[in-house]
Amino acid sequence: MIAPETIARLKEAAGPKGYIDDPAEILPYCTPFRDGWIGATPLVLRPDSTEKLAELVRICVETGTPIVPQGGNTGLTAGSQPHDTGNEVVISTGRMNRIREIDLLNDTMTVEAGVILADIQRAAEEADRLFPLSLGAEGSCQIGGNLSTNAGGINVVRYGSTRALVHGLEVVTGDGETWDGLRGLRKDNAGYDLKQLFICAEGTLGIITAAVLRLFPKPTDEQTALAAVAGPLAAVELLALLRSRLGETISSFELLNRNCFVMLTRTMGHADPLPGEADWRVLLELAGQEAPGHLRKPLEAAFAETFEAGLIIDAIVASSEAQAVHLWQMCEDIAEAQKLSEVEVKHGILVPVSKIPDFVARADAALAAVYPAPFFCTFGHVGDGNLHYNPLQPEGWDGSRWKAETEAVNRMVHDIVDDLGGSITAERGVGRLRMAELAHYKSPVELDLMRRLKRAFDPANVLNPGKLLMPEDR
Repeated sequence: MIAPETIARLKEAAGPKGYIDDPAEILPYCTPFRDGWIGATPLVLRPDSTEKLAELVRICVETGTPIVPQGGNTGLTAGSQPHDTGNEVVISTGRMNRIREIDLLNDTMTVEAGVILADIQRAAEEADRLFPLSLGAEGSCQIGGNLSTNAGGINVVRYGSTRALVHGLEVVTGDGETWDGLRGLRKDNAGYDLKQLFICAEGTLGIITAAVLRLFPKPTDEQTALAAVAGPLAAVELLALLRSRLGETISSFELLNRNCFVMLTRTMGHADPLPGEADWRVLLELAGQEAPGHLRKPLEAAFAETFEAGLIIDAIVASSEAQAVHLWQMCEDIAEAQKLSEVEVKHGILVPVSKIPDFVARADAALAAVYPAPFFCTFGHVGDGNLHYNPLQPEGWDGSRWKAETEAVNRMVHDIVDDLGGSITAERGVGRLRMAELAHYKSPVELDLMRRLKRAFDPANVLNPGKLLMPEDR
């Protein structure tokens, strides 16, 4: 347990509004979005500045008090919840929520770690710019957490993941010092690119306190379409053909199997927009700076070509903004539909785009050979090879029986991913959920390099211990 005198010092440093010690108010900081990783802490610290956060880290280092950095607490791998030992403090960045600067001539925005993603999107739009990171939790997730897990989202195919959207960072290190790397530079060849070490490190190497983000021109024309395709191979070939015809105007390209729409109809009341027999759909969006409606003809021409090539079975192009919003809302509602359905074993995997058809075929076959008729809910950002592969409990099984198979299912799925040269986690990080699997699939060389980084950046081992790296792998 944390010594009372340490708690008193932390409270004094945080200030009257900078901590929470009421168990009822603490509980939400210990409770994840899903999966039951409920932890315990005697104290949640909520600094309102980088200086205060650094002071809190220095006290924790001096007293050997482990820290759990936390943003919006929307993660899915238990990376931002404390363990149940009660010997860690949570440092929440929620009060560090200022937009420090918008530089339109440099197309950058400097924000603190606690700014909610939707607020960044809104501020960019008000400045006639676009910040393209977009995901289901954008109304509550914070940019610090997005950076710490290298979030992807629906626009990765054009703009890249979070790594590609950052010019500079401000970070409190594992000894309580502050590194000011808030440079709005397109490149900097003066040594190591330190910011990339902190992105996707899940708070184990330092606590991100601010970032310089890239802004882009605000699109003036957007076209959304839903197409039925024969399978993942047709979808990958469709993407390649559309890219050759439409280039960088393709901003989103989502692959969804028919079961996603079955679930949406059953649990959320959505009608299937393409109720034919096709087992797979693609939801895509074009965006550009042309006059409104200009991209529709090139899209329709490309679709006509893909029909002739046999890549598309049926398609609709949204005829209004409301219809486009509805199509994307259905995509976002899949997560809620899954929660309302049977128990599922979730995976967020990444393979080379060309290997997506192989992965789906092999994973479906491997599970079907062992389990009676599992219900596969498969969808994802096929433009970067990221799939959410979520088999639900087989017919006639109860949830507890299927949940008991989680480890076996994970091993089957992840062995295939590894064989295809992929990654077991695409955009949600490792946290506690994938920690043992990371140790299994990473090479000894990679694990050793990661251990060396951890020791160098966090010598006291106070930054989010027991996450990402197995304790014995430190």
